[in-house]
Amino acid sequence: MPPPVAAGKWFRFNGFIAQHETTSRHGDRARTATRLAALVAREEAIYRERNPRSVALAARGLPGFHGGVPMHWMHDWPMPVPLIVADAGGATLTDVDGHVYDDFCLGDTGAMLGHSPPAVTAAIVRQAPRGLATMPAGEDAALVGGLLAERFGLPHWQVATTATDANRFALRVARAVTGRPRILVFNGCYHGSVDETFVRLIDGRAAHRPGLLGQFVDLTQTARVVEFNDLAALEAKLAHGDVACVITEPVLTNSCMVLPDPGFHDGLRRLTRATGTLLLIDETHTISSGPGGYTRAHGLEPDLFVLGKPIAGGVAASAWGFTDDVARRLDAANATVTHGYTGMGTTLSANPLALAAMRAMLEEVMTDDAYRHMDARAAALEAGLVAAIARQRLAWHVVRVGARVEFVCARFEDVVAGGGFADPAA
Repeated sequence: MPPPVAAGKWFRFNGFIAQHETTSRHGDRARTATRLAALVAREEAIYRERNPRSVALAARGLPGFHGGVPMHWMHDWPMPVPLIVADAGGATLTDVDGHVYDDFCLGDTGAMLGHSPPAVTAAIVRQAPRGLATMPAGEDAALVGGLLAERFGLPHWQVATTATDANRFALRVARAVTGRPRILVFNGCYHGSVDETFVRLIDGRAAHRPGLLGQFVDLTQTARVVEFNDLAALEAKLAHGDVACVITEPVLTNSCMVLPDPGFHDGLRRLTRATGTLLLIDETHTISSGPGGYTRAHGLEPDLFVLGKPIAGGVAASAWGFTDDVARRLDAANATVTHGYTGMGTTLSANPLALAAMRAMLEEVMTDDAYRHMDARAAALEAGLVAAIARQRLAWHVVRVGARVEFVCARFEDVVAGGGFADPAA
């Protein structure tokens, strides 16, 4: 048997985080750190030697971008210089040095069903010369709303540009129709960059997520936070009567994949209904579960529903839906507004290019056959990883949610006990 593991020990090298599990038998941290530093240095040298064109293009960072990268969080990636992609198609990437990679990230799920699906490419080519930003709706809009309602089960839909936007707008609706100020999130959640979701439980108390920049409003005054799967804590927080909405992924996907306990979603729905609290399910990552996401696969009944990155195959778009009851209450709230801006929607939301891509995804790409194929491949990957971990006698585990597979460098029991490892810096 492998030795006991104290999971979640973190060391920082060269600006990125490397996770290493220490054991009670081999607890010499200094020696381990030295060995890891040598390993990192060796791999960096190999990377630079293999990627001369990437190094030439980005050795001092990509010109003009602050910090040398288009998005600051790219600094979290372990490469010594950015990998420059020349081509992406299906499930592969090709870099400027000609290396072809099997892509297990797929644009961080933005291309969950493959890079540049032919149907989406054709839709973009068809729409591009006909207008990219028109304000009035195009022909595809006449079909996309019905396709969303048919697939995901909620009758009313709006389109946004990102899942972050969609979540913001949906939470604004929840506050408008309930008259309540707070939302509730689960510890370790991920909902894009929605302000109120940047809270965590630290030493049992709500606190700002470590590393949050420029935050001058105390988010713990507008959000409550409890552990995922803890129905007793959820009931206690909802009993205050001030929570407009619980926002959650059906599976926590950004903290080592925390699965719901049996009965958790039933309890969540029962408690929210009993307290007059709306329930928002964010399926941006768990659409891997099937054509209708985890919600349809497991019969969930949200009041509000958000789907982001994958819905347009990589074109920036998202969609959010809601029930007849929410629509009725929203119409009543809107009737009290005589003028002004609701704070929902942006100029490029529902642009014709995004709607053309969404239609192609819904009609031709996100099919039952496609999901059956992905699910079978994911099951094979899961089995292979489990076998490899067993052969090496590692205290790791594998989690799968439909077509999404992750291996976690910790025991399943440690992740469950700790609610995942959402914030290594904490």
